[in-house]
Amino acid sequence: MRIAIVSDIRGNRTAFEAVLADLRQTSPDLIVHGGDLANSGSSPVEIVDHIRDLGWPGVVGNGDEMLFMPESLQEFAKPLPQLQSLFAIIEEMAVVTRELLGQGRLDWLRGLPRAQINGSMALVHASPESPWRAPVPEASDAEIESVYRPLGASIAIYAHIHRSYIRSVAGMIVANTGSVSLSYDGDRRAAYLLLDEARPSIRRVEYDVDKEIRTLSDCGLPYADWVAKTLESGRPQMPEACVPAKR
Repeated sequence: MRIAIVSDIRGNRTAFEAVLADLRQTSPDLIVHGGDLANSGSSPVEIVDHIRDLGWPGVVGNGDEMLFMPESLQEFAKPLPQLQSLFAIIEEMAVVTRELLGQGRLDWLRGLPRAQINGSMALVHASPESPWRAPVPEASDAEIESVYRPLGASIAIYAHIHRSYIRSVAGMIVANTGSVSLSYDGDRRAAYLLLDEARPSIRRVEYDVDKEIRTLSDCGLPYADWVAKTLESGRPQMPEACVPAKR
């Protein structure tokens, strides 16, 4: 069986359409989404509606959770006072996305499970315990095993960190899907994971980043220029409001 895992679309319609075209070529038996569907992008309504129409099963991401449960962002932000200005910007963006989505779509996001199990594969957005915290690719084998062994699957897949990788850890395959939007590894292309039986591979898909940046500039999302800088560079950026002024 061939399973595609598509995650962190984040309202990026241009990248999503390119990934859909690639999926028509790879033709998996099942497509599952890894959460973070709508936040920080130009087309949140279109993405959520399209995923619902496609009927893809999936899991809830932290970006989904903060839309239907705003206090989850506040809880995550509490121990990080040095980043309060950043979290205030994220919440300001979420308010706009929340209003665009409306209650029906928010309720649908609220109904997403925390994990999907299919045979030997288990999928979570970040970790079994939280959609907000996950190991980075450089984490030790011991850390990765401690986080994903409780899933009880021989193949553990997650998203969230926007940096794809595949590792073998103590007889278990652990893989990160990467992100359809807002790549953090220096490669602007969209990423998703294709699992062919027990063989995972990362697919990178070219899309028109400049077109999506133009769409962002016209969509009315606050701090769209920050999102655009991340799309353009393929690496995480800070909003200008959070960058200390040079003396």
